[in-house]
Amino acid sequence: MLRSTSAALAALLFAAASTGPASAQFVHNTTSVPTGNVGYTENVDFGDVDGDGDWDAVFAEGGDWGNQQNRIWINQGGLQGGVLGTFVDETTPRMPVILDTSRDIEFADFDRDGDLDLNISNTSSVQNQPNRWWINMGGLQGGTAGFFQDQTAARWLNLGVHNTISQSSIPAMQVLPGGGFLDWSCDSDFGDIDNDGDLDIAHSTYGGAFSGNTPTRLFLNDGAGRFEEFNPSGFQLTTGQIQNGNPGLWASGLQQANTTNSSGAQCDIASSALDIDLADTDGDLDLDILHGARQELPRMFQNRLVENGGDMLPFRDVTGAVFPAGYSTGNGHYEQEMGDLDGDNDVDILGLNWVISGSAFNEVSLENSGNGVFTNVVPLPNSAPDDNEVDYLDYDMDGDLDLFIANFSGQDRLYRNDHAGAGLVFAHTTPGMLPLDNTTSLDADTCDVDSDGDTDVFVANTGAQPEWFLENTSTANDVRAPIVTRLEQAFNRAAGSAPTVLRAQVFDNAAYYTNWYNATQLEYSVNGGAFASVPMHSSAGQIFRGELPGNLVGTIDYRARSVDQYGNTGVSSTLTFQATPGCAPAPVVYCSAKLNSLGCLPQIGFEGTPSASAGLGFIVRGSLVRNRKSGLLIYSLAGRQNSPFQGGTLCVAMPIQRTLPLNSGGSTSGSDCTGVFTLDMNFYATGALGGSPPAALKVPGTLVNCQWWGRDSGFAAPNNTTLSDALEYLICQ
Repeated sequence: MLRSTSAALAALLFAAASTGPASAQFVHNTTSVPTGNVGYTENVDFGDVDGDGDWDAVFAEGGDWGNQQNRIWINQGGLQGGVLGTFVDETTPRMPVILDTSRDIEFADFDRDGDLDLNISNTSSVQNQPNRWWINMGGLQGGTAGFFQDQTAARWLNLGVHNTISQSSIPAMQVLPGGGFLDWSCDSDFGDIDNDGDLDIAHSTYGGAFSGNTPTRLFLNDGAGRFEEFNPSGFQLTTGQIQNGNPGLWASGLQQANTTNSSGAQCDIASSALDIDLADTDGDLDLDILHGARQELPRMFQNRLVENGGDMLPFRDVTGAVFPAGYSTGNGHYEQEMGDLDGDNDVDILGLNWVISGSAFNEVSLENSGNGVFTNVVPLPNSAPDDNEVDYLDYDMDGDLDLFIANFSGQDRLYRNDHAGAGLVFAHTTPGMLPLDNTTSLDADTCDVDSDGDTDVFVANTGAQPEWFLENTSTANDVRAPIVTRLEQAFNRAAGSAPTVLRAQVFDNAAYYTNWYNATQLEYSVNGGAFASVPMHSSAGQIFRGELPGNLVGTIDYRARSVDQYGNTGVSSTLTFQATPGCAPAPVVYCSAKLNSLGCLPQIGFEGTPSASAGLGFIVRGSLVRNRKSGLLIYSLAGRQNSPFQGGTLCVAMPIQRTLPLNSGGSTSGSDCTGVFTLDMNFYATGALGGSPPAALKVPGTLVNCQWWGRDSGFAAPNNTTLSDALEYLICQ
């Protein structure tokens, strides 16, 4: 990474002045870790790769220097039968022999088989190379857990493919022969962006030569650990760079560099990003994106999953609305982290090098107001040196998040969180706590590697310097229970095969990537009976997701429980919903759609249960229709029909009712089949959309047949229409 001489000088002067005592709470342990295989290490990440209950570590190697082998250290406790907290380099038997210029390495169980896989972010600054997928060969793979295989070619789907089925924004010329695509990635983060139960990935990039004009992209998991680009704009770039005025791919509006517009008309998805973070910033339990930028202003993108009624529609760039004036200045913003720094159950921000003045690279904290709006930009004391990474830990075990900062060219630093109810306050405690250090640190991760009740630190050093194991020698133990909050309220519903999906936010006094592994579950009781439980899985970003059985009937009480590695247990408040007997038969799709003028076959679909008593909306959706065209739902209480109509087939019997006109939305450029019609029939049945549907739509036992009709200017009148197939459903209790 490129650094300024003045910043490095400031760091060295600070290191020279930071003379602590020979004895410190954190000691440099050189006997419990390998020291001979030093490299140019960019990143370290913790995870239990072999499922034996202790923390192992992986290292991303190469970075700016060149191609190197990524490494893995195995904790010798558990299955190894040795001393817990002692590590052996087992790269040769366990890792693929691939040399690349890696900047980031991330653990995630993206194929949902119970073991941790790896994603590696690589840069093409030395040679063209992709981000890679390494699969843990335990679980579904049928091999031995903790041994990895490169499956890059198989895990990327439809890169560069642009047709009616797949709409990649990646130019075909950037797709690489061995899988993946040409890019300059420094960080990718996992999270369940679309709330479907698997982990998706946000893939950031800084662009060739830190140009900052290559877009960040989102890739959705198909449920089996394969990733396809989420590009609702339908736009494909002709080069590797996105231009002002191009559609924002996954974000609402048109690309405009450094925009402050927050209405959805503009967005900026391309910057010199070296870090990207996913978390729920606005309290609606979906994952928003804090988008770093080395040279530009860091940005915030709001996930519109809740605001759009569950439809996976684009994110919105809300940077101009959620950050105060002066929250970031200058050039050199290397990283940021989100976490609950003030104990009010929302995520705050620590911006590393966010406020730069001359040779001073200052960290700042920003408080979340509870709704995703950030205030109170407070500089961190003694933070002028050029830093590279900040991580959270509770080193003094008082229940709040302290800070460890990896410094680029001098003394790493430690800060104690002294928040006492009025603003964020951090005390610089490096002297007396950390040993003297003049390494070039690019990353640090924190967890209790020796399971002695306190948090240790691994520091990734570059420049052919060994990694550091900073062992916490405190005798304090973690006795703080996780905090389970914002448990999602379930709607009343009719019983059926579909589960009741619920999310909760879980905070603990540790880094978010260790909180992911808290044993968390949904507990539920039917009609006052004993509580049973189902697992909740991390969606990342402090969110856990679980599914209650859909066939429950009666008064359902439920709560969420989270247990950390020490057995400390947090339980949410108990919520309730009503489940009535289910519907039979299930809704059925029938009849034939009309091929539209673009060669697409419009489809009708549904979500939810058509219940007269449940508050959960029954959603009827039309997809693969022409974008930005008006349409409506026609429906009948008289059953089915199959007769010619406007060049297609009328599938519902006369007499016919109709909804008010809707707009299909979709891509904002050109004509394509990205349009979608969506209607909540329960909501419509109240007349809230202005219509006057018959009262029978609220009566159990009513049979409804419906079909989407829309405009299609590619045909001549009177056949200039879209006609989907049809849906038949019975309204139940």
